[in-house]
Amino acid sequence: MPTKTKTVYICRECGYESSKWLGRCTGCGAWNSMEEETAPSVKSAPYAGAALKSAAAKPLSKISFTDETRYKTGISELDRVLGGGIVKGSVILLSGDPGIGKSTILLQICSALQEKLEVLYVSGEESAMQIKMRAGRLGVESDSVSVMTETDVQSVCEYIRSAKPGLVMIDSIQTMQINEITSSPGSIVQVRECTNMLLKTGKELGIPIFIVGHVNKGGEIAGPKVMEHIVDTVLYFEGERNQSYRILRGIKNRFGSTNEIGVFEMTDKGLCEVENPSAMLLSGRMSDVSGGCITCVIEGTRPILAEVQGLVTSSGFGNARRTATGFDYNRLNLLIAVLEKRLGMRFSDLDTYVNIVGGMRLDEPAADLAVAMALVSGLRDIPIDENLIAFGEIGLSGELRSVPRAQTRLNEAARLGFTKCIMPRSCMKQISSCPASLELIGVRKLGEAVSLIR
Repeated sequence: MPTKTKTVYICRECGYESSKWLGRCTGCGAWNSMEEETAPSVKSAPYAGAALKSAAAKPLSKISFTDETRYKTGISELDRVLGGGIVKGSVILLSGDPGIGKSTILLQICSALQEKLEVLYVSGEESAMQIKMRAGRLGVESDSVSVMTETDVQSVCEYIRSAKPGLVMIDSIQTMQINEITSSPGSIVQVRECTNMLLKTGKELGIPIFIVGHVNKGGEIAGPKVMEHIVDTVLYFEGERNQSYRILRGIKNRFGSTNEIGVFEMTDKGLCEVENPSAMLLSGRMSDVSGGCITCVIEGTRPILAEVQGLVTSSGFGNARRTATGFDYNRLNLLIAVLEKRLGMRFSDLDTYVNIVGGMRLDEPAADLAVAMALVSGLRDIPIDENLIAFGEIGLSGELRSVPRAQTRLNEAARLGFTKCIMPRSCMKQISSCPASLELIGVRKLGEAVSLIR
């Protein structure tokens, strides 16, 4: 009589295992996160080439410190997000929507490093011929780049130990599997154990590894949340498939800042760097239309000018509709509430739409003032001066709060030809030298800024 297959329920957020389904994970408290999986035949898959050894500790004072070895990819936007290059022995998780350019940028890294390193490209999704066709289009022709079409991660790790390449790329982790585990590829157990095996192999040999991860319907990285915890760096590609611009954002980085972004444009030659994102985001802007305002946000060390569009129109339904693209929806409702309560403006029976041009997402509070001014401009149907820029955080009392790095924002605005800037008065003390071509208008309350729209 065949043995009955045993199943367990595993939390996709923290990896907690339970013999029965739970509505709320007792490990991390997440709701509806338990997924049914076939219990693995072994508790943990053995690591290829691993040997038992006694643990040892070393006093912190006796550990020598040296700067980490970094490999420059030759792609400055990628190096910026990584914190200066690829760190030796690091494990980097690259994720994004299908067709966003994950495989493309991996091959472009191969093209940049093919003269310096031996690169191993492991694909579980495409054939060698498909990879060859894309590589030819991107100019990757060197013998230093090897291609392996394999899904058995143990075989991949054994080859890495024998060949010792300088860089490894796994495309993708959802296609990898360990034969000793009975779960199907892409399951929580398989993804977790395969990532652990690759991590151990890369750390032992000092080989950097890029791992491509798919996303689920909610836009989050598919697989257990613990996969993001064990890797060193998590990169995420943002952007719409019908648009040519892509934004590479660092969600986690043990070797650099997570505030940096890289901007690319998808062309027939692959991903091209956009060295001046502000000019790109402002191209095609119309000057005689109401509801548009320019703001400056800080992404890492880089100031970026972005256009905020606000559209306010009469509602054809009982409940007014509010939509935000590239801006936090709850933050939009907060700003509308401030405009209604403090300035007496009525939005309750009007449809309100906010859009950030170019696929950008503005998470910094400094964009509050520009969003509010765009909404007021759309409500009054009065265009804002095309040479005006605004930034500042709005409080619930309608006051304007100070934002950091005001000098950097002003320099970027002056460089692109803007002549007026509305900013919190409390930011004026941060200014050491105002650009001669820029007129500064310091305001204390939102009403003072809105009164300038006329």
